[in-house]
Amino acid sequence: MVDIYVGSDNTHWVLHEKLLCSRSKFFSKIFWDNQKFTRSQHSGNKSFGLPGEDDEPFRMFVGWLYSGHVRVPEEENDLGNLFDLYLMGEKWAIADLVRDVLDTVRKWYRTSNSYPGLRRVQYVYANTDAESPMRQLLVNCVARMLLLNDGIPSHWDKALRKNGQLAVDIIQAIQNWKIDDNSVPDARQEMLKPEQDKMMIVEKAEEQQTGVPVSLGDIVGQQHERTAGSQPEQQHLANGIMDDEEEQESEDGQVEEGALYDTSTLEEEEEQEQDEEQEQ
Repeated sequence: MVDIYVGSDNTHWVLHEKLLCSRSKFFSKIFWDNQKFTRSQHSGNKSFGLPGEDDEPFRMFVGWLYSGHVRVPEEENDLGNLFDLYLMGEKWAIADLVRDVLDTVRKWYRTSNSYPGLRRVQYVYANTDAESPMRQLLVNCVARMLLLNDGIPSHWDKALRKNGQLAVDIIQAIQNWKIDDNSVPDARQEMLKPEQDKMMIVEKAEEQQTGVPVSLGDIVGQQHERTAGSQPEQQHLANGIMDDEEEQESEDGQVEEGALYDTSTLEEEEEQEQDEEQEQ
């Protein structure tokens, strides 16, 4: 047996050494090869501390260690610990654990008919690098969501404008789908609807022409002011995407270098998202 001490409170776990080391080269290097462990004064077991880990994700790791399975979450709030379990697997390079968590996250979004929220994508981007399989899973989900949705939710619009890497990753994900040429509209052949809509703004500007140069943005702004308050409340979208009021994510602060987003407001966002789930 080995003693593992987790988190700032040194939560004590007693695990089977052979099982732990056979499932994880990270721990086999610690206990067998490099012998970085110490000896417990009470039990005499080999011991090792993981002060930087949290209790619940490690409990889930132990569950996976002994069962070989990762339980599918019952609600969206449970995904936070699941993503932390994934980060353990990626950090410790446990390929089986990484694969199992990926499949579990994929199954949850599929069975719940929903897509990753901006907050989840922020968190994964802030704690992984470009080679992360979880990044690819979430980016491909978000790319599909945006492709099939009518318009871009405002919080996603702001995030994509602020953080170019995510926008590039989404474009690359769509490119990798190798969509048939005949399925993609060709603006070189005819005027497409977005272009037609913008052309209507030019026509409106012509109607309002007073002999002074105009900005098309000002024309749109005037139209919005006239219609403010007359729009019906947004409804839940059928494809599982929350409306803007349900999923108002924080865009404050950009994380430098390898991380895209500031995650300092995640606790507040989790409370907000829990309220949103109850409303649904």
